[in-house]
This record gives sequence, structure tokens and C-alpha cells, in this order.
Amino acid sequence: MEDLIRQFVLLWAVIDPIGTLPVFLAVTAGGSVAHNRKIALVSVGVASLVLLFFIVVGEILLEAMSIPLSAFQIAGGIVLFVFALSMIFGDSKPEEELQMVNKGVDSAIFPLAIPSIASPGAMMAVVLLTDNHRFSLIDQAITTGIVVLIMFITLMLLLIAPLIQKVIGTAGASVISRVMGLILAAVATNSVLAGIQTYFQL
Repeated sequence: MEDLIRQFVLLWAVIDPIGTLPVFLAVTAGGSVAHNRKIALVSVGVASLVLLFFIVVGEILLEAMSIPLSAFQIAGGIVLFVFALSMIFGDSKPEEELQMVNKGVDSAIFPLAIPSIASPGAMMAVVLLTDNHRFSLIDQAITTGIVVLIMFITLMLLLIAPLIQKVIGTAGASVISRVMGLILAAVATNSVLAGIQTYFQL
């Protein structure tokens, strides 16, 4: 149970559904209810496919390039740590990604699906959490289930985004994003230490 909670918290932190709400509201401003629902479905669907792709293929690509998972774990931890620092000290997730909305790209895909929901940190995390050498198929299936659950929660949150925005505001989403960054920094540090321990067989 403790492992499940740890995985859920890590994946929730890197996906950060609350931080996605202001981005979604900016993307869908002025749209009809049906249009906004379609944007939510497309963005969550695409993000889910991207993360599932990394769960299935991520480690295979690493092995094809002869990269030991411990090295990837260290590198992944460092990337997650830098990502966490940007969440804490830089523009928060909603602030940074709101700047991308006006670039005229298909907004359901960019910046909503990628990088707001399926962020580089999330891609890295799902690969680390489904390591074939450390986790059984059952464990990997559970992790995949957690990803799907968080994607479902994300979709539900997007569908009621205007109501949530009235309660917490953009400032509230920014605060939550920074707290998630702090949690992610601790998880990333643990990943680096575990990778070093495995690599050097300490």
C-alpha cells in the first residue's frame, strides 16, 4: 500500500492535473460546452497515449542503445530534479504554459496534452516506474493502472475546470504546483541515490 501511495504521489506531482487547469481555461476561453469537452477529451487522450507509449517502449529503446537502467535512473532523477526546481523557483507550471497558448498551435495537443499533462518529467517517471529488471509484470500493470486513474481524474477536473477555478483561482493553482515541485524534488533525489547505489553495487 505504501508503494502504491508513493507511485500515485510521484505521478500526480509530475502530471500535475491542478496546474493544467489554468492552461485549459485559457485554451477554451469563449468556447461552447461541447467544444470545451472535446478539447478535454482530445488532450487527455493524446497525453495518455504518449505516456502508455513510454511505458511499453521506453525501456526497450534504452536497452537497444545499451544504456543501463541505473544510468537512466540517475539521469532521470537529475532531469526530474531540474524540472522540480523550475516548478519551485521559475514560472510555475500554469504561468509558464499560459505563455504558450497564444502561439497558434493546435492547443489541444500543445501546450495542453504536451507538455502540460504528458510532461518530460512524466515520461521519465513512467519509464523509471516500469523497469523490467526491478518490477514484475503485475507491478507494471498496477503502475499503468495508476497512470490511467490519474488521467481519468485529470479529465474529470478539466470538465469541471470553471468551477474549480472559481474556488482556488490561478494563484491557488500556482501554489499547488510549487508544492508538487518540492515533493518531486525529494523523489528525484531519492531516484539519483538509488541509481548510484545500484550502479556502484553499494
